[in-house]
Formats: sequence, C-alpha cells, structure tokens
Amino acid sequence: MSPGRLSGRRLTFLLALVFVVLLNAAGITLFARLDLTRNRIYSLSEVSREMVATLSEPLTIQAFFSRNLPPPYNAVEQYLRDLLEEYAVHAGRLFNYRFHEVSGEEGELPPAVRENQKLASAYGIHPVQVQTIEKDEVTFKRVYMGLVLIHGDLIEQIPALTTTDGLEYRITTAVQKMNHKISALLRLQEPIAVTLYLSPSLKRIAPLLGLKGLNELPRGLEETVRGLNARTYGKLAFRSLEPPEDEGFEELVRGKNLLALSWPASGDGKVAAGRGAIGLVVEHGARRVTLPLIDVVRLPILGTQYRLLAAEDIGRMINGAVESLLEIHSRLGVLADRGAASLSGTPSSPMEDPQAFANFRQHVSELYALQPVKLSEGPIPEDIACLLVVKPREAFSDWELYQLDQFLMRGKSLAFFLDPFEEIQAPGQASYVPLETGLEPLLAHYGVRLERAVVLDEHCYRQEMPPQFGGGERPLYYAPILKPSFINQNLPFLENLRSLVTVKAAPVEILADRVREIGVRAHTALSTSERSWTMAPPINLNPLTLRPPAAPESFRSRSIACLLEGSFPSYFQGKPLPVREVEAEATDESAAARPGAAAPAVEVAGAFLAKGRPGRIFVMGTSEMLRNTVVDETGRGANSVFALNVIDALNGREALARMRAKEQRFNPLAEIDAVTKTFLKFLAIVGLPVLVAIAGIGVWAGRRARRRRIQRLFAPQAAGKEDA
Repeated sequence: MSPGRLSGRRLTFLLALVFVVLLNAAGITLFARLDLTRNRIYSLSEVSREMVATLSEPLTIQAFFSRNLPPPYNAVEQYLRDLLEEYAVHAGRLFNYRFHEVSGEEGELPPAVRENQKLASAYGIHPVQVQTIEKDEVTFKRVYMGLVLIHGDLIEQIPALTTTDGLEYRITTAVQKMNHKISALLRLQEPIAVTLYLSPSLKRIAPLLGLKGLNELPRGLEETVRGLNARTYGKLAFRSLEPPEDEGFEELVRGKNLLALSWPASGDGKVAAGRGAIGLVVEHGARRVTLPLIDVVRLPILGTQYRLLAAEDIGRMINGAVESLLEIHSRLGVLADRGAASLSGTPSSPMEDPQAFANFRQHVSELYALQPVKLSEGPIPEDIACLLVVKPREAFSDWELYQLDQFLMRGKSLAFFLDPFEEIQAPGQASYVPLETGLEPLLAHYGVRLERAVVLDEHCYRQEMPPQFGGGERPLYYAPILKPSFINQNLPFLENLRSLVTVKAAPVEILADRVREIGVRAHTALSTSERSWTMAPPINLNPLTLRPPAAPESFRSRSIACLLEGSFPSYFQGKPLPVREVEAEATDESAAARPGAAAPAVEVAGAFLAKGRPGRIFVMGTSEMLRNTVVDETGRGANSVFALNVIDALNGREALARMRAKEQRFNPLAEIDAVTKTFLKFLAIVGLPVLVAIAGIGVWAGRRARRRRIQRLFAPQAAGKEDA
C-alpha cells in the first residue's frame, strides 16, 4: 500500500471523527423531536410552553422515584423525564429539575438514599404501595413516585404519580395556581389572621376524651404557621385566644362556627360539669374560614371517639383556607335559586342527594371559585365570566330572565344543563313530572329549543346482569354511547374526545331560521346515532319494558347539546323593562294604615343593552352529565373531561381544555357493516397467506431470472476459452 493512499485514509478518518464530534455538540444545544401521535401527547401544549417561557420566579421540580419500578410504573418515570426535558427546552434560566433516587424499603440503606428519604418526607412525599408479579407470585412493594414543585417561596406536591394520564395538565395548572397565589400574596396590605380558639376546660378533660397533645396544640400550631410563613412571604399572623366561659360564649361559637362540647359532672366528683369550644379561624377582611381541629367519630360499639388532627393535615388545611380567602381562582357563577341543583353540597330540595355532584364540584374547584348567584337578589356580579344553570325546578320571573339576558349582553357565557322532567321515585316505579321554568321562550329567542322528551338509542350502555337474574347484558336505551362521528370535534374543546355516555338526555334543536335572522353561529356539539328515537310523555324508562319502535321512520340522529356564539339581540328589546318587587317595611302602625303603605317598593333595572357583545350559550338537555353517576372521582374519564372542558371553553380557556383532553387514550374501533367485516376476516385468514405465497414465488422467480442472466453473460466467455 502506497504512503499517499494511507495518508488519504487517515485524513478521511479524522474528518469523519470531527464530523461526529460536531454533530454531537450540535445535538446537545439544538433539541428537536418528532411527535407522530394523533393528539401530540408527547409534545407540550401551547399553554405549557407559554407558562414556562414567561416565568418571573425560579421554578424547581424535585422528583422522587425508586429504582427498578415494576411495569407499568417504570414507564411513568421515563415519561416524566421526557416531559420535564420538553419544559426545559421551552423555558429559560428560571426552570430546573432534578431526580432523586429514593427507596421505599427499610433497614440498611446507602447514605445518599437515606438523605433523599428525609428530603422527600420534609416535602410531604411518602411511599405508595404498588402491586407487582415476580416469578408467578403477586407481591406488594413500597416505592416512591412523586414530585414537588417549588416556585418562589411556594411549594406544591404531587405525591403519587402512578399513571402518565394528565401529567402535563397537573404540572401546568399547579404552576399557574402558584403564579396567581404569589401575585395575590404580594398584593396583600394586611396579614391573614390565623386564630386558635381553645377553652382551658377542654385541656382539663382532654385525657378523658383520649385527646393526646391538646396542651401542646398552641405551640405546635405556632410552629406550623411559622413554617407556612416561610412559603407565604410572611403574610400569616398567629394568635391563641381563650373563649369566654359564660357571657359571650354562645355568640362566639355561632359567629365563628367553632366546635362546642359540653359534659356533665362525673359520679366521683373529680370532673365538674362544663363546656368548651375549639377551632382554628383563618380570616382576612370580611372573609373567614373555620377549620376543625378535632375529628369526632361515632362508632356503633365503641361509641364516640375523639382524635386531634395531625400537624401535617392542619398545615394542609390552612394552606387551602388561604387559597380560598385569596380567591386565586377565577370565579364560576352557579345559580343558587329557582330550585336549581346545588353544587355546594347543600341540597335545594328534600328529595335531592346533597353529594350528587360531589365529583364535579371537587374537580371544577381546582380551577374555579364557585360563586352562588341568586337572580332574585340583583344583577350577576361583573367578575363572573360564566354562569352555570343546572336543573332549575321553579319558574323564573321576568326580572330574573332579564338578569340572564343582560349578563349575556355584556359578553358573558351561559351554560344550561336542563332536565325537561322531574323524576319522582315511588314504590315500584318512578314517575316523571314536566318542569315549567319559563326559560323556553328566552332560549328560543336566542335560537335553540329544548324538546320535552327523552332520547333513547340502540347504541347504548349495556348493564351486566347477575346470575340470579339470568345473566347476560341488558340494554339501557336511555344511556346512549356517543360514537366519535357524533362528537363535534371541530369544536376545539371536543376535538380529542372519542366516546361519551349520556343519561336521560332531551333533544336540543337548533332553530336554523332564527339563528340566521339574528346572525349568530350555531354548532351541534353532541348527537346520538341514527338508531335513536324519542319518548314523549308519559315517560317510562323501566329497562324491562323498553323496546325499540317498529317503524323505521322513527329512527334518526338527535342533537342533545349545542353551542351558540356571537352577538345576541336582547330578549327584552322593544318590551317594557321588568322591575324587581321589594317588600316595603312599615315604620310604624300609622304608616302601615295609610293608603298605599302595603304596596311593594320597586327597583328599576339598570342600563339596558339591546345588542350584546360577543357571548356564548351552551345548552344540554340533561343534568346527569355533571352527576357522580358519569363524572368519576379521578377526573380523567371522558365524561369528566367533557364537563370540565365545557366550563373552560365558556371561560375563554380553550387551550387548557385541549391540553386536558389530548391524552384521552380510549380509541374505539370504527364501526363497519357486516359485508366489510366478512371481507376483512377472509383477507386475514386466507388473503395474507396467499399474499405471502405470491411474494415468495415472485422472489423465487426473480432469483431464477437473475441466475439465467448471469449464465448468459458469462457463457460466451467460457466457450471462447474452450476454443482457445
């Protein structure tokens, strides 16, 4: 080999080596990733990128994970690493993260792991128990799978990351909440008062009640508040007070909503009869939150048990009370009169379950402060962007309809979840009474009408029957399952939803002529399948008696939810403006006797808006979509995501709604006809082997032809050599 050729190879090798080094250096500084998933679930949403790009305070994420996690939990850590790397790419210098190896096992551990355990405990991260299968045996392991977000002086924990579903949403919304909290705390002029009310008499009987540590409670609370002050810019002021034992005791207990205990004298005379009060009051200005410090449990056999709450639980409650007082969330108006379903946990009707909407209330409260609104008391507050009207049962007055109308005219949003019937449970069978609310002409004026009927569908939820009732499945026609093609995915807040279940929904008709006349846009949000029909009164939803109709013309798709948007004309344009009646108070008997003294005073409506700014109306013919029957506790089910996305969209947070829904991983197969199914089955069983055989024959024929070409190419040369 010549020296020149050797030097040329060395030069080529050196150039290749330099190219690889430069390529790796560019890869470190220039980050790129191609996400080919349908909903781009491995890419940050726009709202997340904007959040980390505009940080004003340092954001540090500390992740605590055990090594060698069993599947499927081992994928959670890798997903979190990729997600945090995405955050870091779009963030500036104020964002950083770190992973800590933590073992959930006890005993001898390396010093570094032991220190990480202490750090995790200090942040409120504790091990969780997961199930694993090793060597055909089911075992349980204690592992760490949590993270802590530190933003400025504030700390938020996500203690158990057992799934990747909604992880980006949880992180982004947590940081947004901390941002709002920082701004609210820095705006405070006066500190937030944290006051402990504890009667000395309770300290004397604490041993008899099993309340350990009650005497040390004031000192412990002071330390807890001091620790919280380090994370709330020193805005908390703690003090301990003793309630009066005689005069003023009852007034204080009622005014502060304290827990009051009373007891008789003991038979041996060692304990005198007495009473006492205890409670922790967090207040700022006119707003107040009272926190319980004693958990009272009544057990059937053991009787009443008393337990003092742990310092960690109390600290968490104080933090929640501070967030409530600061109103760091946007307000969501909820109708609280006209017999509307109560979302606050206080039933508006004796027949209503107070916890029927508990799951929805819990999930929506993470982003919004629920504000009860009584239309009879005056205009809807200006700081409310959306009013939620859920199953009103009583008729609205003209004044109350006027408040709804003018709220919409101000460019706000209205969300109606209406039931056309009131279900009354009776022995043997439920009856359905029509509800007359007076909302019908108002909605018809805006371009939508709620039909007094219930939609039934053959494509519905099927209830599994127990063996004693014959087993099998029973169709619940009043619970349609909506296919992807009947969910309007052109609406951004619905674009990633693949399936929904509705219950006892009424048809919602868009009045096309009226919509064109007033110049607004109307969208059908949800529809049932072509195999649906309606049931008009009398309503009987007993699954044993329900049967599809025989007439083919009864079947067609029905709209059950719609969205209207645009500048609406006022319902009261050209009509006398309504007034609110106010009962007059007679100052004395002579005044009451004067003519006209019994006449009610009136309150005239304010400035009238005949044409509104752009607003939105969402109408759905059932309130069941917000009940616990369809909204799950985790908030990750499709129905839960739908309900929360509607609220976000009406509050102008469509980007947040898209982020919440993009990880919906339930993707049902598209339905096809029987002929296509038979063809695909034949193709899979017979067609694929035939195609493989044909491909094999083609390869064999190609190789045979190639061999013949080679033979023909070299045959003359071989013959020439033989002649020579």
